Parts: sequence; C-alpha cells; structure tokens
Amino acid sequence: MIRHRRLTAVLCLVTALGLSGCFMQPGTRSGGPDPTEAPKRPNIVFVLTDDLSWNLVAHMPQVLQMQQDGLTFRNFLMSDSLCCTSRATIFTGKYPHNTGVRTNFPPDGGYKVFKAKGGEDASFAPALQKAGYRTALLGKYMNGYHPKDTHGGTAPYVPPGWSEWYVAGYGYPGYDYNLNENGSLVRYGRTPQDYMTDVLANKGVEFIKRATGSSQPFFIEIATFAPHGPFVPAPRHARLFGDLKAPRPPSFNEADVRDKPSWLRSRPKLDTSGIHRIDRGFRDRVRMVRSVDEMVGRIRTTLKELDRERDTYVIFGSDNGFHMGEHRLAGGKMTPYDSDIRVPFMVTGPDVPPGRRVAEPAQNTDLAPTFLELAGVEPPPSTDGRSLAPFLRGVTPPGWRQTALIEHVKPPPSPQDPDRQDSAPGAPTTYNALRNDDLLYVEYENGEREYYDRARDPQERNNLYGTLPEQRRRHLSGLLYALTRCSGAGCTAAGRSR
Repeated sequence: MIRHRRLTAVLCLVTALGLSGCFMQPGTRSGGPDPTEAPKRPNIVFVLTDDLSWNLVAHMPQVLQMQQDGLTFRNFLMSDSLCCTSRATIFTGKYPHNTGVRTNFPPDGGYKVFKAKGGEDASFAPALQKAGYRTALLGKYMNGYHPKDTHGGTAPYVPPGWSEWYVAGYGYPGYDYNLNENGSLVRYGRTPQDYMTDVLANKGVEFIKRATGSSQPFFIEIATFAPHGPFVPAPRHARLFGDLKAPRPPSFNEADVRDKPSWLRSRPKLDTSGIHRIDRGFRDRVRMVRSVDEMVGRIRTTLKELDRERDTYVIFGSDNGFHMGEHRLAGGKMTPYDSDIRVPFMVTGPDVPPGRRVAEPAQNTDLAPTFLELAGVEPPPSTDGRSLAPFLRGVTPPGWRQTALIEHVKPPPSPQDPDRQDSAPGAPTTYNALRNDDLLYVEYENGEREYYDRARDPQERNNLYGTLPEQRRRHLSGLLYALTRCSGAGCTAAGRSR
C-alpha cells in the first residue's frame, strides 16, 4: 500500500463527498425509449486503437480531417496506460481500483477477472441494447480472452449486450488468427486479404450498411490491434516512409536522469543501435496506422453516402499511449509520463463544433457515461466518470474536474503477456499519480515521489518534488489519497481540486 497522511486525506474525501451533489439514477429518461420508433437518438461509431500515441496522428490524414471537422480533446488522459485495465475502465466508466482489473492477466487482471467481477454486466453494451440499440464489437476485447471458449455453452461465447460479435484473441501479428463471429469460430490465414485491420474495416462498413436499413439506432466499436507490436503493417504500406525517424522531443534520450525515481535512474542512455531500433519501430507503427486511417476514411465516406453522417457520432481514440525514446525508454508504456497517458481523442457528428479544442482533462472513465447519455440512458451511480456529451455541443459542464487520477500496479512478468517487455525489471513500480495541465505528481509504492511543473516543463524533465513546501506536499498527497479511494459521484467532486 502507498502510504499517505490519513487525516488530511480523510478531510479531503469528506469535503469532496459533501460537494458531490445529486447524481443521476440508473435507468432511462422519462417513459423510456421505444425501440420500435424511428428515434432521433444518434448512431455511434467508436474506433479504438491499441497503443496509438499522439506522434502518429501527423501521419493520419483522415484523422487530421476529423480534427478539422470536429472536436479534439487535448488532454484525454488514461487512468492506467495498460491495455486491459484501460479497456475495463472504458467499458464500465470506473477507475481500475473499482473495476478490480489492475493488470493484463490473473490474479490481478485480464478477461477472467473482468468477467468474474461483473464487468460484462456493468458494461455500457447491455444498457445500450436494452435501450433499443443494435450493438457490435469488432477486433480486440480484453487481454486473456479466447474466441473459442464456450464458458459452459455449446458454442463460442458472446458476452451480454452485443447484437453482433467479431472478436479475436491474440491478433497482434495481424495474420493467422481466429475470430468468434457471432458464436462461430472462423479462421483467417496469411493472404493480404486476411490482414486484420482490413478485415475489421470491411466488417465494420458492412455492419453500418445493414444497420442503416433498420429502424434501430446502432453502436459499433471497432477495436484494432494496430499499432501494437510486433509492428506488422499491411503489405501495401510496408515500404512507405523509408527515411522516417522517430520524433526527437527534448525528453528523447534524456541527458540527466539523476532526479528521476530509481527505476529510471538505472537506465543507461540509448546507444546508436538502440536509437536505430526505435526509428525502425516508429516507421512500422506509422505504416500500420495507415490502414487504420484508411478505415476511418471508409467509415466516414460510407456514412455520407448513406446520408447518416448528420445523425452519427464518429469517435476516434486509443487505449493508451506509447513511449519510444522519451526519458531513455526504448519502447513501451505503463509510465505516468505524457507519452503514455495522454492519447488522441477526436469526435465528429451532430452539432459538434468544427475545429474545437477542449483543454479540460477528460478520461477513459468518461466514455461509458458519454455513450449512455447520447443514447438517452442515465449512467448508474457507480460510474466514476462524467459524460462528455456537453462538450460535443460546445458547452463546458459546470464543476468539471480539474485533476485526473492515474493509477498503476506493476504486473508480474508473464510469457503470455504481449506487453511483457514493460513488465521486466527496471520498469516502473506500482504508483498513483495526479495530472492536469499544470502538474504531474507521482507517489511510488517504495516511497519515491515526482513533481513536474508542466506549465514550464511540459516534457517532464525536472523533478521539483524536493523544492515543494510541506503544506503543498500534504495537499497533493491528501487529494491523491481521496481519488484512489473514490467511487461514483465522490470521484467527480474530488477531481475538482488541484
């Protein structure tokens, strides 16, 4: 357990709960939606990528067009920069300390833990389906999910809430994978037509076309495995960007890490061969996201051709970021630094102001309540996040959070974990952190601390914790204690502090 000054923390939490006010009750709005009527409720297309960092967006013309046509959250911060924990939060609107999913595999995380703790029933999908939505999930679900598992049935299992289901288990190489297609196992091989991102794009467009002919509104999540390692692009993109190098921000191969925590102080500077490997990996990541970008373009073109773009939200984002050379880190995630926890999120759709940039901190806790509110469904009181729907209408909700929570439990090394390169010795230990535009404050399990003045040091190079007055240290530690133990409306209230 990370130690805190409990008296200050309890006072902070009590104050937060006292300010929480009323919260919406579960269920639908007055009278409830009628699934048989042709609703004004919007359709929702959610494209969720895997490990896509901000520095890839410059190479995605269709996503850049989304920025021009819609809204961009400049500070979309993940509550944990790890695949399974992030996705559990996306599905439920709860922080990892409330989902119980803390790592990618049991006993502290993974699909089995998510299912055992009621995550599937608490997901937004059953509520959307009950409200009359036709729902579909394509691509990646949760780490540890196997498409052939029946969970006691006679056919491959499809979780509750999903009208259509086209989901893989280990799809990272892009080829040689199985899809559970609505309860039937379908094998894909190694032909160019089997490349997973393209298969998902085709199935996504087909679903949109089918759903458009129905009176039901629809929700579709297309969750790509790209650009997660091993960085395999589609054949048509494999030779692009031959001279491209990874970006070299001021934090790249940081010169002096003596003020960093011990897990990072032990890292030597990257040598020439290490930097060359980073450049090769970055080129392949750029090549991979070209297929994702083409998919985004196909989806938006299809909606326009079907005359559905004016009643359909298209949301593009990532489950976490990815570092490649920042702070001497060769490649990976799980740190509290900007490269890992701040991710792209763009939205186009009905009444979304074109070209708008939102500076307020948004989190993956906010996605489930956003989907529900757009569908006319009130989120349950257990939801830790808040709906982003007002931002989509050009309005900043009153009392919006000022500070976001980041929490991470160091996973044990696992040979079955595709992120195991980040689980090795020298990776960050368990930590909790506070983040906003002004600061990053981190408390590690071993007692080490970091504090960065992000207004002056956005690259997070100068750890100023040793210069903070004791009163400021107590305040930050108390706020962090309150947030790491919050639930429901208490998270909203606690997050209003800085």
